[in-house]
Amino acid sequence: MGDEPISIKQLLDGMGRMGASDLHLKVGVPPTYRIDGRLKFLQSDPITEEQADHILDPIFPDSKKAHLEERGGADFAYRSHDGDRFRCMVYRSGGHLSAAIRRVKSEIPTYESLHLPPIYSQLVDRTHEGLIIVCGVTGSGKSTTLAAMIEHINATRAVNIITIEDPVEYQFSRKKAIVSQREIGIDVPDYAWALRSIVRQDPDVIFIGEMRDHDTVLAAIQAAETGHLVFASLHTADTMQTFNRILEFFPEVEHSFVRSALATSLKAVCAQRLLPAVPEYEVGLVPATEVLLNSPVMREKIREGEDKDIPAIINTSTGEGMRSFTHSLAELVQKDVVAMQVALDFAPNQEALASILKGVDVKAQTLVGRVRAR
Repeated sequence: MGDEPISIKQLLDGMGRMGASDLHLKVGVPPTYRIDGRLKFLQSDPITEEQADHILDPIFPDSKKAHLEERGGADFAYRSHDGDRFRCMVYRSGGHLSAAIRRVKSEIPTYESLHLPPIYSQLVDRTHEGLIIVCGVTGSGKSTTLAAMIEHINATRAVNIITIEDPVEYQFSRKKAIVSQREIGIDVPDYAWALRSIVRQDPDVIFIGEMRDHDTVLAAIQAAETGHLVFASLHTADTMQTFNRILEFFPEVEHSFVRSALATSLKAVCAQRLLPAVPEYEVGLVPATEVLLNSPVMREKIREGEDKDIPAIINTSTGEGMRSFTHSLAELVQKDVVAMQVALDFAPNQEALASILKGVDVKAQTLVGRVRAR
């Protein structure tokens, strides 16, 4: 390359070679990859102000330039020559452009390759209407899990699938289903407009990239109530926070209505977080999962606002397919996928996890007694 500065396409190609999930570009810092959850600075000169403002020019779409100027940030997707797709977030910082770019592999993964428990496949197979929410913090693999769910339906059912995404990440090829992927800013102006018209497009399955405000949450619930199967993501750390987050989008006078609607339409909340696997394992990161299924008991708790009982119900309903983060972490340790200290570092309750790993699930027993006493 001589003295030529590194190009954005070289950096994107390098992500695949090095197994990087993300690329960060910022003035004064060398290009930075995230590999197996950890940041790695490239052996390169720091990015100059001039580079930062123009390095993305070859891939930045004209349709997003006005949005960047008006709002100081823009999302878009880019597809490389080898089929990999990238979710790009460009934003102004200190008067210059910075970027966070997520690599999305061209091949849509399976449940098995994502190391998800069997309940994920079972849930999709037996659900034909209602709302399924996948939640987690940024970078926890929500989009990839949802893509695996949609692809499973695409391969097994003759249905009409419509997605609303910002931006489109995984691209679905027609199998048994018809799939229409609508991208915000390209195919439709915004989520509100897209959701107002979606039920007139005869969908069986609807995928909403993110429930981000009152309108998207309400549209998801209403579509689920009218016989559609709706998938959506939400930025919350666990199943408990999901209900609080949804209610935050509505005035307090509407909370009773929202709870009643969720009790009727919700099928499951699947929360996940990614943990570093042991060095001997075949992948760098694996998910710990928490699954809430809307059983009759759960439905009543949601309707009545008795959220504090939800963890106990999850802990005592493993036979139905529910699972807590604590039990998921214990399973990963017992299978020698995750080191015990890593599991303890990520555990919502270290004492409960330690008890399970010793074979004495004291916390679960306490919770069982508390629920039965009610």
